[in-house]
Amino acid sequence: MTEHNRPARRTVPERLERALAAEVSLRSRLRHLAVGLAGGCGAAVIAVLWATEPHALPTRTRAAFAALIALGLAWAVFAAWVLSRRRPLFAQDRVLSARIALAATVITTLGAVALAAARGSTADLAATAAGGAALTATAVLVLLRARRRRRELVRLRDAFSGR
Repeated sequence: MTEHNRPARRTVPERLERALAAEVSLRSRLRHLAVGLAGGCGAAVIAVLWATEPHALPTRTRAAFAALIALGLAWAVFAAWVLSRRRPLFAQDRVLSARIALAATVITTLGAVALAAARGSTADLAATAAGGAALTATAVLVLLRARRRRRELVRLRDAFSGR
């Protein structure tokens, strides 16, 4: 860092500096790389299983495979988007990942409840619905927390830049 930049750096709020450093850290980038690889590999494995099946799969199985492939690709695209950015995203990545998680949770819950309604007992349906509701509520809370964090970082950025 040059002498010219040192005074400007001291005026950056410490909370903002720590938050932005964490967003672009090697640890964060490796975590996103792992998410992308897991999503892409999961989608690829399911696609290969589907493609190499000797007989036509039932409609429900095809729908489940398609949903799982789409979910894996969503995580892979998300990770590629985050890793392609060379600047702090001000927690926009957290908001987007929370949205993906919420969508996956809602779709999985609806599928599981439909399956329990069609094949299970009333107790199975109630347990499945309760579990799905708990997971969906957790995903909503994570999304709300991510949005709050983004608002906080954007507020700090705007205060620092004088907007």
